[in-house]
Amino acid sequence: MTALATAPARSRRRSAGGWIALVGSLLLVSLIGGSFVYGGYAQRGILDPESAGPDGTRAVVRLLEQQGVRVEVARDRGAAERALAGGGATLVLPDAPMLSDDGLRVLAERARHVVLVDPRTRSLDLLLAGSSLGSYAGDIAVAAACDVPAAQNARTARVGSLFVPGTGVQGCFATDGGYGLLTVAEADRTVTAIDGLATVTNAALPRDGDAALALGVLGQSERLVWYVPSPGDADPGTAPPTISELTPPWVTPAIVLLLVSALVAAVWRGRRFGPLVTERLPVTVRANETTEGRARLYASSGDAAHALDELRRAARARIGRLLGLAPRSAPADVADAVAERLGAERARVRGILIDDQPRTDRELVAAADRLRDLEASVRAAVRTEGTTR
Repeated sequence: MTALATAPARSRRRSAGGWIALVGSLLLVSLIGGSFVYGGYAQRGILDPESAGPDGTRAVVRLLEQQGVRVEVARDRGAAERALAGGGATLVLPDAPMLSDDGLRVLAERARHVVLVDPRTRSLDLLLAGSSLGSYAGDIAVAAACDVPAAQNARTARVGSLFVPGTGVQGCFATDGGYGLLTVAEADRTVTAIDGLATVTNAALPRDGDAALALGVLGQSERLVWYVPSPGDADPGTAPPTISELTPPWVTPAIVLLLVSALVAAVWRGRRFGPLVTERLPVTVRANETTEGRARLYASSGDAAHALDELRRAARARIGRLLGLAPRSAPADVADAVAERLGAERARVRGILIDDQPRTDRELVAAADRLRDLEASVRAAVRTEGTTR
């Protein structure tokens, strides 16, 4: 009773262990996937003022702070507008494709100085009087060749992207038909464009006069607002449609139904955890009953040859053990060993053990008798030799 009582308990423990392993695996996969997803979103991008990576700009921010410039990082449009509300600040404006033309102009007008660190043709056209992108200067140092103070202090710099100036726009670092720096001054306000990736990043800052150029362009006022665009900064009504807005209304219920179906299937299949259930046979069949039952089947089928083969197989196995033969000895080898031991004709012994094929029940009985007599003769010969020795 104790063994019977503990078997279900062990089964329940194994089933519970299977569920625990399944839940643990799901949690582990979720944690790993979440870490990858979170890590991808949490990783700072290029030109980020808090990034210490090669494409980050934390080094130039630290240098500006050492020069007495107060740097404020605004990670959305609202924060940038609030930081610029006091006036007199310099705005670092990366490429912001989510902003409309009016939104870009309004944000730029709130700052005293605007520095485009990753300009595209749209922002150059709007804020620098029709300027546009040009070619690329490559990894070479270019002389300033202008009277802009920041460029003169740098003397030479590696400027990267080149720009084509619009009407009234001054260019510096001229090479290959373009300029590495564009600037336009209106009263006491300036708008400047540089390739930030080639000038102000942590990797580019130590090269040639890039550090002096970056400090001269970004340090024009006591406050610097570094705007980091956010996808939610688009003007109301101009934001691109979300996935839920683009999909038909039946998609969400279908997905929910699929998830519920998957959960139900997991619970259903989860019931199979644990060892297989073993059942005791309801009755025990004796060996002689099994033998008699098989004999009656052979008799009803009229297959005398098959019945004799079964008898021969068992007799050869017993004779082989008596003669010390290998368990898998060929029938011909057993017959040869019997003939040699008894001094009988090989053909007669092979006929009894292998070749004779009965066609009727009478012939089957006669063949069985000869087989029994042959086995008895071998047993007697082996016993006699053992006694003699």
